[in-house]
Amino acid sequence: MSTLPRLEFWTDRAVPAKESARALSAPGILFAVLGFAAILVPFVTLSANRIVAGEGITVWRLAGPGITLPGLVSIAAGLILGLLAAWPRIRLAGAVLGLAGLLWLVMNAAPSLLAGAGEFARVSPAVGFWCLLVVLVLLMSDALGNLAPGPLARASLLIAVLATLALILWSGALSDLSILREYAGRKSAFVDATLRHLGLAFGSLLIAGIIGFPLGILCHRRARLRGLILPVLSFLQTIPSLAMFGLMIPILSWVGDTVPGAQAIGIAGIGFAPAFLALVFYSLLPVVGNTVAGLASAPPAAIEAARGMGMTQRQRLMRVELPLGLPVILSGVRIVLVQNIGLAVIAGLIGGGGFGTFVFQGLNQTATDLILLGALPTVVLALVAAMVMDILVDLARPIPETTA
Repeated sequence: MSTLPRLEFWTDRAVPAKESARALSAPGILFAVLGFAAILVPFVTLSANRIVAGEGITVWRLAGPGITLPGLVSIAAGLILGLLAAWPRIRLAGAVLGLAGLLWLVMNAAPSLLAGAGEFARVSPAVGFWCLLVVLVLLMSDALGNLAPGPLARASLLIAVLATLALILWSGALSDLSILREYAGRKSAFVDATLRHLGLAFGSLLIAGIIGFPLGILCHRRARLRGLILPVLSFLQTIPSLAMFGLMIPILSWVGDTVPGAQAIGIAGIGFAPAFLALVFYSLLPVVGNTVAGLASAPPAAIEAARGMGMTQRQRLMRVELPLGLPVILSGVRIVLVQNIGLAVIAGLIGGGGFGTFVFQGLNQTATDLILLGALPTVVLALVAAMVMDILVDLARPIPETTA
């Protein structure tokens, strides 16, 4: 067996003969039904200000036919192309075409509706927009699943999508939307929240890795220790997130009040420290558990061959067990990273900062777009982290040597 990484760029997955003969994709039919139904419900809302409930505006009321018709045609064509089971590349192109039409509509809706609506009027995407976005993204994901792109292709697609999204935001084409008006008034706070959120998610992962990887190796080698450690970590994982964050408050309050110099380094009952510590506790089980599972996944024949070659225990660990178990270990890191990005939102409830600050401020003010200003970056960050880790897992997975 070779440990060379998977470097295929793109590999079409064979379409079964029955599916090819059927011509229509079952998921594509579902996406088309949901997509056309979403066109009938309000696409955006127009409100007098950022707090009051707005009026739902359907697609055909957004602007004149010269604006709405191209967008609707693009979305409809994309949904129809998504029906073709035997041509996943055409389905992928249909999803891209539909997303382009969706972008065209929302980009032109806000300026058209805000004209003469008042200084404080706001336009926000409504249920129709979000449903169409989800449907078209799922269609793209399903088409990509049929194409089975290699890790390099997935990385290229991810970079292209992020670059396109950044270019659209930088161009100001969506600046009239309410969520971007919320951002415009909180740029410095948003940058600070982003850095704090990244610090919570990645910092807790780093500390959990420093603790968890050596502990996982020890648990792999000593069954008695494994029987003691894993149940304790499993118990910590069962504690609800709000309860875990709450438990950290009195503990760190006592530490900050009694330990000299603790408050000087930021240890207090509320703020960054309790949120960070709670995330570290939540991270330990996936790191330790997947390290144990990864090391145990090495075939006994490979271990015996390494022992027969005279390798020491450390050499077997570094040259055999870790390389073969790396995909499983990285899968644990993926779980922790995505989990921590989501759980870090709760830090905003105890003064820990991050995107949760905007979420809870929006809840207090009944300002939906302020909630989205915290929620959407969290979702995007979690999705990007999951995709990047999936690529790394795929690259780390050994593949069989091909024989001529």
